[in-house]
Amino acid sequence: MNNNDNNNLMQLAGTALEPLGFEVLEVQVQNMGGQPIVLVRIDRLDEQPVTVDDLARASRAAEAEFDRVDPIAGEYRLEFESPGAKRPLLRARHFERMLGLKARVRGDGQAFTAPIAGVDGDRITFTVGGEPVTLTAGTFQANLAEFPDRHR
Repeated sequence: MNNNDNNNLMQLAGTALEPLGFEVLEVQVQNMGGQPIVLVRIDRLDEQPVTVDDLARASRAAEAEFDRVDPIAGEYRLEFESPGAKRPLLRARHFERMLGLKARVRGDGQAFTAPIAGVDGDRITFTVGGEPVTLTAGTFQANLAEFPDRHR
């Protein structure tokens, strides 16, 4: 499956879930030698913790939309999960919520794990080896590299 297919799946999931107050963080298609699994990682737009009830509600809504559009040939399993310990950081507000915590950064000619030092608009600053490194949100991939001690 290519990036365009993943983008289409993200848009499809977003269409079903955003009206319910969810943000689609990631969609991955996994094929472990059998039936493909479409894994949708969601967060709440109100930034509260994702509950089991939220996952069930998201699943029902997205299943109906996926059934209507039928984006994948053949049978597949649709699964949902909360961001978890390796939370993807996609937008400036995601980095703001996690200020001070370490992020694993890849892309834009960079690869490092460092604390998130600041956010100014869409410019994200990390402290790498004691020096500031500033990147533009959306030009690199980042995941949380340490779990916060409380919900943020």
